[in-house]
Amino acid sequence: MTLHSVTPAAPQSQQLAAQYDALHAARARTPLVARLYAEAMGEDYPLEVNASSSCDWPLLGLMTARLRMRPGQLLVDAGCGSGGIGLWLARALATRLVGFDVSPVAVAQATARRPGFVSAERAAFRVARLEASGLPDGCAHGAVCVDALSGAADRTAALRELGRLLAPGGRLLATRGLRPGVTPTWEKQARAAGLILESVDERPAEPVMWERLYRLWIAHAEELRCELGDLPAQNMLIEAHRMLPVLPGRRAVLLTLRRASTSPSVPDAAGTMTQPSRPQGGGSVSTERTPQ
Repeated sequence: MTLHSVTPAAPQSQQLAAQYDALHAARARTPLVARLYAEAMGEDYPLEVNASSSCDWPLLGLMTARLRMRPGQLLVDAGCGSGGIGLWLARALATRLVGFDVSPVAVAQATARRPGFVSAERAAFRVARLEASGLPDGCAHGAVCVDALSGAADRTAALRELGRLLAPGGRLLATRGLRPGVTPTWEKQARAAGLILESVDERPAEPVMWERLYRLWIAHAEELRCELGDLPAQNMLIEAHRMLPVLPGRRAVLLTLRRASTSPSVPDAAGTMTQPSRPQGGGSVSTERTPQ
C-alpha cells in the first residue's frame, strides 16, 4: 500500500494527542474507568471491547449489519483509541483492519491487544489525524468512526478524508449527536464529502448512558483523582459538568454514508490491496470521547 504524505500536526492536534496519551496511559493502570462504563451501560456493556466511547452491544450489532462487508476486505477504524471496536468488528466480519488515532499511546495499546482478536497480518495501527490519515485513495471497503469526529479540528475536512478512503460502494459509519432545536445537515455534509446518506439509525439509549456515566464520574471524583492522577481526572470532570446540562433532548444516531458504486469491471484500490500497512521506520503500526 502506498501511503500519502501526512501534514505535520498543528499545535492544537499535538495538545489533543498529549491529553489522550495521558488518559489512555492512566486508564491502563486501573480498572476504575472501565468499571464505571460498565455500571453506566449495564448489560449493554461489551466488556471485551473496553472502549472509551458510547459503543455498546446495540451499536456493535448495527455496525455489523450496516457495513455489509465480505471476508478479506479492508475495514478502517478512524479515531480507533485502544482498538477494541475495530478489532471486534474485524474478527466478527473476517476482514482486515487498519486503525489510526492521534494518540501514540492508544495506538501502542491497540497493537498490543491485536493478538486477542486477529492474527498480526490482518490488523495494523498507526498514528494519524482524522483530517490526514495518510492512507491511499479508495483503499477500504468500510470505515467506522465512533465518537471521534468531535475531536477533529475541521470536521468537514475529516469527513472528506474518510470519504476519500472508501472504494466505490464502500460505507462509512459515523456516530453523531444533535442538540434540541438544531436541524441536521447530514445529507449536505455527505454530499460535500462525495458520499450518499444511506441510512440514519436512532440510538435512544445513548444520551441516557452518558448522563449516568457523567454522574458516576462526579460521584467518584476523588477515586478518579487518586487512580488516574489530577490532570486526567480533572479533564473528565470538566467534560461531565460541561455536557450534563446539554444532554436533555439530545438526539443520537448512527449515520451510514456510502460512496457511489462503479462498474464491477473496473478494479478499485481496495480490491487490489494485500494487507494493512506498517508505519515507516518500523515499530508499532501506527479518549474519553466527548458526545458529539
